[in-house]
Amino acid sequence: MITFATLCYVHSRGRVLLLRKARGLFGEGKWNAPGGKIQPCELPEGAAVRETREETGLRISNLDFHGILNFYLGDSRDLDQTVFVFSSGKFTGKLRGGREGELKWCPVDQVPYDEMWEDDRVWLPLLLEGKSFVGDFHFTENYGKLLSHKIYQTVDHETRKH
Repeated sequence: MITFATLCYVHSRGRVLLLRKARGLFGEGKWNAPGGKIQPCELPEGAAVRETREETGLRISNLDFHGILNFYLGDSRDLDQTVFVFSSGKFTGKLRGGREGELKWCPVDQVPYDEMWEDDRVWLPLLLEGKSFVGDFHFTENYGKLLSHKIYQTVDHETRKH
């Protein structure tokens, strides 16, 4: 069964908000954007807003849609996960951590790729440049190691700064 999820990179003043996943959670110890599973009958944009609020305390708006990431495990040709990727530079509220993990604002030129999922170094620079993408990523079982990837398209968004 395919899992549908979202990620949302919140940006402000040349920085992006990252979350280091807590012990015991999927992706534990890795930095990532706020995000999570899409609930039944929920649209991806709504899930991104909800997950960002639950994980950070911030209410985001004016989301930019950047792309779709498809994940496959082992030799399977069946999708394991599809992730809808957004960003937002408009938010209100007070930043607060929670059970999901540690939050930190990271300068865009200091993103800790070595402490993130291997696929992030392929597509996250595109997002930070304001581009859109569709990508397929093949990992070993349990997402242990990235085996191969393809980015199908990149399209410039309107010019904006992160």
